[in-house]
This record gives sequence, structure tokens and C-alpha cells, in this order.
Amino acid sequence: MKAISNDKPQGVCATDFASVLGEENAVCLWENIEIGQQKRIQQAVTSGKPPTCIVYPRTQQQLAAVIAKAYSHNWRVLPCGSGSKLSWGGLAKGVDVVVGTERINQLIEHAVGDLTVTVEAGMKFSDLQALLAKSRQFLALDPTAPQSATIGGIVATGDTGSLRQRYGSVRDQLLGVTFVRADGEIAKAGGRVVKNVAGYDLMKLLTGSYGTLGFISQLTFRVYPLSEASGTVVLTGSAEAVSQAADILRGSALTPVQADLLSTKLVSSLGLGEGLGLIARFQSISESVKEQSNRVLEVGQKLGLDGAIFADADEASLWQRLQERIHSTATESVITCKIGVLPTAAVDILTQVGLGLIHISSGLGLLQLEDKNQVLKVREQLRSAGSDGTQANSGFLTILEAPMAVKEQVDVWGYNGNALPLMRRIKEQFDSKNILSPGRFVGGI
Repeated sequence: MKAISNDKPQGVCATDFASVLGEENAVCLWENIEIGQQKRIQQAVTSGKPPTCIVYPRTQQQLAAVIAKAYSHNWRVLPCGSGSKLSWGGLAKGVDVVVGTERINQLIEHAVGDLTVTVEAGMKFSDLQALLAKSRQFLALDPTAPQSATIGGIVATGDTGSLRQRYGSVRDQLLGVTFVRADGEIAKAGGRVVKNVAGYDLMKLLTGSYGTLGFISQLTFRVYPLSEASGTVVLTGSAEAVSQAADILRGSALTPVQADLLSTKLVSSLGLGEGLGLIARFQSISESVKEQSNRVLEVGQKLGLDGAIFADADEASLWQRLQERIHSTATESVITCKIGVLPTAAVDILTQVGLGLIHISSGLGLLQLEDKNQVLKVREQLRSAGSDGTQANSGFLTILEAPMAVKEQVDVWGYNGNALPLMRRIKEQFDSKNILSPGRFVGGI
């Protein structure tokens, strides 16, 4: 990567940022950015003139200075961690500069006895888990691209997977946040303990906001002890029987840390058998894991389902392959969507799609759809009312990844509810000049 020299004008944007940071290799012109990174950025912005440069501050103070400079010039900013989820959400409009956090990546504090950890936003999730593992602890999130995803990017997109069954969402585990406001001022919310606060709950507000309200720079999470043992049960068979098994599991005293319904195509692609699937993971002491796994297996046997228990390396491989398969796309035309549906309606949805996974308790999941027409069809089904006038399949469908042409033709978020005016007022309060990730969020916010 070529550096921007302070004494060699390369364009107003680049030289201004170089003077703010005062470091070599801190600013890189668009034409000097690695091709793969260029492609990731292009997937996140509307077609047209690309950003002038990408800026790499090393500290929260440098980040604040960069955002303040952008604010003073009305330059539009696209926040970026590792770029693993830049293609999610709406297309950002008229971006002038990309600001990367990958060099703001220090461990601030790990309070082992208090089960909390504070890190800078650019730290990679995999690096944090390796640090925590030394103390037999872990952060209970399972994001997309766990090897490359940054902590800030995970929070900005609200990205977690099946572990929400036991540990909840990103919002549930976040204790404190430091962020840079649109005007370049550094602000904080929360701390190392859970407190009731007046006004906005900024941690929840910033989580999943796609960088439209502030630039996350530091985060504090609760962490958990690593379990002694782990085991996973997979049941496969008819949709009716799998649905019954899910109902029984939801109503039982069993405590899976992960539990998902899998579509027929996903089951087949993983070599798990035929029909729909139910996958449940237990982590505790060895005796508890064995007892709970066997009880799920017995439920499956009574319902005529095929069952198997995975442990050790086979189990780790299964969950890794599952995540890779649900996020990989066979062709560039495939559309990856996030779905939210009543848990009792999940099986009905999964019987109509190719690759799909839905959590049995939250009803949240991921689908791979073939084209925009299928997106609109499923979205309409989720909105349609039942015969008794209730929202039988009430839910949502948002597009995460799709060809740019699809995102330009179809509303990525698919939300037209009455909260939009409130969202726009919040955006106005936090970013009156609309310089942070313009257009990436609901309603073009």
C-alpha cells in the first residue's frame, strides 16, 4: 500500500487527512487500495464515483480528529472494520472517504473476576476469543466470518447467530460503548456494570445501526466461563415431526445453547440425511450434556425421526460447516436474507426455500433466495394476515447480501412501519449533516 506524502498534493481529501494523522501509510488513495478491498467497498456504495481514499487512524483520538475533519468539510464517511460485512445493508450514497478501524485494536481491560472485557473496535473477534480462552472464558457471540470480523463491525451490524438461544443478542451482552459523534466529539455510555439510564439507551441504539449514528471506537462486554463439555444432536425427517420436536424442545426444561431448524437443502448439503432438520447443542458438565442429548434423541425416536449425536472434533466441524454453508453463495446471483418470523411458523417458511436456518426460540434466521421475485414473495407472505384477521406469519425479511442491481431495485430493509419518522428524528439529532453511512439504514437513513 502506497502512503500519502504530506508535501505532495494528491487531492484535498487525502492530504487533509494525512496532515491530521501525521503518519506514513495512514492514508491510501483509491487507486492504490488492494483490489479485493476495492471490491468490498464497491459492494457497499452506490455506483458512480468511488471514495477518494481510505484512512487508517491508530487511536480513538485520531479517529475523532478524522471525523471532525470530515464534519467540517461535509465529507461523507463509510466506517469499515475488516470489510467482512460491508456488503450488508443498504448502499451508502456519495461516500467521500472510507475510515478503517483495523489499527484501533487494543485490549483495554480484561477483568477476569468480574467476567467483563473492554476492547477497541478494530480488534478481530478471533483474536479476542484467543485472549479470553487463556482465562477459560469466551464472548458468547457467533458472528459471520469469525476469523476476520472486528468487534466494532459485529456490534454495528448486530451480528450474532445460534448462540442467541442461550446468551441473547449482541445488545444483551454489551455493557458499555465509546463512540465518536458525527462532529468528532468522543462520547461514552454504560460501563462495566448494568445500570438503568435516563434518555436514549445508547448501547442498544448503536447496536445494529450500521454506523449511521456514530463511529464505535471501544466496547465493554460481559463474558462467560468455557464449559467442560459440549455435544450436539441432529434430528432429521418429515416437516411435521421436526416441527413437533421443536415444540417439545421449546416447552421442555432442557437448556440448549444453540438450537436451529434447518431446511431440507441445508440438511442434505451437510450430509446429515434427508428431510428438514433440528440441531441442538448442549454445553455444561459432561453428565448434563450426555443426559440432555439423549433426551432429545429419545424425542426424535418417538416421532420417527433419524438422529445422531456429534462430539469433539466432529461437532466443531459440523458447526463450522453449517455457518460456512449458510453464508456461502454458489452463484453471484444468490440473495442472502435475514428473517424474523413467529417460531411456530418457521417450518412452513423453510419448506418453501432452498438453504435456510431459523432459531427455534427467537424465530430469527438466514435464508438464501434465488432472485428478487422470491424475496418479494416471502416478504409478502410474512406480512399477510391469517383468516382470522391476525398476523399469522407476521415477521420481516431484510436483504443482507445481494447483487448491486437487486439492491438498487428492491428495498433492502422492507420496512414501512410507523417508526420511520422517529428513526429520522434520531438520525437528525445524532448526525444532522448526514455524513455517517448515508443511505445504509432503514428508509434510506
